[in-house]
Amino acid sequence: MKNFIKLISIIFLSVVFFGQKAFTEESKKLLSTDWSFKGYFGKFDRASLQRGYQVYTEVCASCHSMKYLSYRNLAEEGGPEFSEEEAKAIAANFEVIDGPNDDGEMFTRPAKLSDKFVSPYKNDKEAIASNGGAYPPDMSVLVKARSGGADYVYSLLLGYEDPPAGVTLDDGVYYNSYMYGNNIKMPNPLSEGLIEYNDGTIATEEQMAKDVVTFLAWSAEPHLEARHKIGFKAIIYLIILTILAYLSMKRLWSRIEPKV
Repeated sequence: MKNFIKLISIIFLSVVFFGQKAFTEESKKLLSTDWSFKGYFGKFDRASLQRGYQVYTEVCASCHSMKYLSYRNLAEEGGPEFSEEEAKAIAANFEVIDGPNDDGEMFTRPAKLSDKFVSPYKNDKEAIASNGGAYPPDMSVLVKARSGGADYVYSLLLGYEDPPAGVTLDDGVYYNSYMYGNNIKMPNPLSEGLIEYNDGTIATEEQMAKDVVTFLAWSAEPHLEARHKIGFKAIIYLIILTILAYLSMKRLWSRIEPKV
């Protein structure tokens, strides 16, 4: 009985090991680019963040919400750093439901800096019904929620291709070489010159993908730069503390004469 259990365990572990190895070998290597926020001293490119917000607003916001962001975040240090006036003007372009008023009725008003980003749908049911049964995920922490992070989202945006020979897709389904299972219900959202950047940057697919992913990376980790600064200061502090401890130990032991 023990030998049988041992044999079953060996077979199970072999299947898991070789299955994972095969999956790793078959999975396509993710695309990447020169992310400014990567590394121990990484910082967000302010211009790219502002362009990324423009891509989100003009391309993504019609389907995807960002419910954890407020309009005031657009003007905060470490983010896109729009001026307060610019952030107020951005918020005023959207309407939110507020109330009740003195008559007990709800009303609409222009959004303020304290308001969360306005969702394109009233609820999840409406979102699913409007997208052929597929729920468009909230993008607030999307980069952190997906394996591969920024590289995965960047690859997905640039991974639309014609399906290989012999592959048949259902209506409303598209082929994406980086999507799990290669089938995705979201049509290719990017195309050359789709938007006109406010700063005059040429809107290639790669540029728009890079900018919007940079914006999503910031929204998922808005305190990244502050964390890097604190980490750097902590390392300097520990180095100084180590040197002082070493010098103190050396001074202390220098008073003790070695036994002959």
